[in-house]
Amino acid sequence: MKKILITQSNYIPWKGYFDNIAQCDIFVVYDDMQYTKRDWRNRNYIKTPHGPDWLTIPVNVKGRYFQKINETVISDPDWPDSHWHILKQYYSRSTFFKDISPWIEELYKNATYLTITEINVHFLKAICKFLGINTIFIDSREFTLVEGKTEKLVAICRELNATEYYTGPSAKNYIDETLFQAEGISLKYFNYAGYAEYPQLYEPFEHGVSILDLILNVGQDSKKFLKNIK
Repeated sequence: MKKILITQSNYIPWKGYFDNIAQCDIFVVYDDMQYTKRDWRNRNYIKTPHGPDWLTIPVNVKGRYFQKINETVISDPDWPDSHWHILKQYYSRSTFFKDISPWIEELYKNATYLTITEINVHFLKAICKFLGINTIFIDSREFTLVEGKTEKLVAICRELNATEYYTGPSAKNYIDETLFQAEGISLKYFNYAGYAEYPQLYEPFEHGVSILDLILNVGQDSKKFLKNIK
């Protein structure tokens, strides 16, 4: 069995994203795609006393021109300091802040990359290591992409000798399942239901925030609140 995940990189995404990575053998960072504004590529939610709020990396956008995610450049080199300051402001009272904060601060100090893809992968790999996720990362630029939305995915899976392809439930709206069936590749959709709540600052409880919220509140027990990490 060879399980493949192909999806765009997100900035410090929520726990479900890491569950997706954890149940696959290979994660193809699919950032050859169009950068979209007001999306998860360069921002995510953190918890504040006023509810979830955005933590956003400023990027240069070309307007109406086609712009790949992996070609999207950071517009303010001081963003790591700003984000770390905000995290300290809202999470200094979290249970594991004292233990975990030096590691997170170091991640931000080393986030000196030019593109949003490089930054996202920097955080994704570090958090996977923290969680004990050993999935292999591959850049989609290593493949020759064919035409067609589903055809691109199938071609990558074929090249990697995939037996199972994992994707989010929203993919049901556009994916052509017959193309996977023709290649003998089993199509699996993620199920985001059934996550347990954990001790979280600021009521009411919110599942859909950055995984840093989980890590700072429960530390090394974080994997107990994911579904696909043993």
